[in-house]
Amino acid sequence: MTSPITSSGSVFGTQATSDSVERIDGAGSMGEDTFLKLLMAQMTHQDPLQPTDSAQMLSQLAQFANVEGINKLNKQTTALGLGQDFAGSVAMIGKTVTWLDDQGAIHSGIVDAVKPSPSGALLEIDGQDIPSGNVQKVQ
Repeated sequence: MTSPITSSGSVFGTQATSDSVERIDGAGSMGEDTFLKLLMAQMTHQDPLQPTDSAQMLSQLAQFANVEGINKLNKQTTALGLGQDFAGSVAMIGKTVTWLDDQGAIHSGIVDAVKPSPSGALLEIDGQDIPSGNVQKVQ
C-alpha cells in the first residue's frame, strides 16, 4: 500500500529552499519566473496517485496572466499620467504661478524649468523644486 508523502513547511509538496524558490519582491508580488518555478516544483513532486486537476492548473495560469496584464496596464496608465503632467508643466515655463507650500503659505514666482520625478513634474522656481500639484494659479 502506498501513501502520499507530506512534509511540514513545504510549498506545493516540496521543501522551500533558497535554491528552489526565489523570494517574493518588496511589493509582495511574485514574478513570472517564480510562479513558473513553483508550478514546475508542484508538477514534479505531486503524488502520481492523486495528480493535480488540469482544469484547476489552467485556471490558475489564466488568473496569473490576468494579474500580469492588469499590472502592465497599471504601469502604462501611470506613465501616461506622468507624461501628461510633465507636458502640462512645460507649458508653464516663463509664466508666473502661485502655489501653496507644505505649511499652507502662498507663494508666487516665475517658472524657470521643469524636471521629471517619479511622483510628478517639479517646477523650478527661484532655485526651488515645487511639485506641479501645488500650483493654484497660472498667469
